Amino acid sequence: MILYLHGFRSSPASTKARLLAQAMAERGRRREWACPQLPASPREAMELAEPLARDMQRHARANGQALTLIGSSLGGYYATWLAEQLGCRAALLNPAVHAPRDLATQVGEHQSYHDGQPFLFTAGHVDELRAYAVARITRPSRYYLLAATGDEVLDWREMRDHYAGARQHIIDGGDHGISDFELYLPGVLAFADAAADDESIPG
Repeated sequence: MILYLHGFRSSPASTKARLLAQAMAERGRRREWACPQLPASPREAMELAEPLARDMQRHARANGQALTLIGSSLGGYYATWLAEQLGCRAALLNPAVHAPRDLATQVGEHQSYHDGQPFLFTAGHVDELRAYAVARITRPSRYYLLAATGDEVLDWREMRDHYAGARQHIIDGGDHGISDFELYLPGVLAFADAAADDESIPG
């Protein structure tokens, strides 16, 4: 099963989310996919995502499967915290490593990329992000990093260092949105497909 967590100002309508949803549907696995619209508040986002992730993990285990989280940008920050709580796999796509620092510059009014809906991101929301910081990942083998050196928003070297020891695919060039994600989708899905192998490993 796959739970996708989108990034700041993004939504389930993002190109990466749609490509993954389509791939899962084509494989007859539509019911093994979820991508909720996350609120601007990190606390509210995790109050939505964590119970959903735990429920998906229970269902997956009951069917001899496993849960993989996929997180893009801010969603990668969330996915890392959840993976540490649940002991599941996580694939990170240009993830935010220091989200409170990076999003402190985004306090103010914004519009969602895909539907133009306005929302307010506050200093209080930045404070909420600190609760989900992971200083060091505990099981690098559970992580897959896809990072672009051409990311114009976040520093790919911070990603590389934060996920040291994890499986890493560093894209030479590219951009923050990974606009050619279809090239890397098979690798992400292959990582997710291998998740059940981790279920027999303690921790």
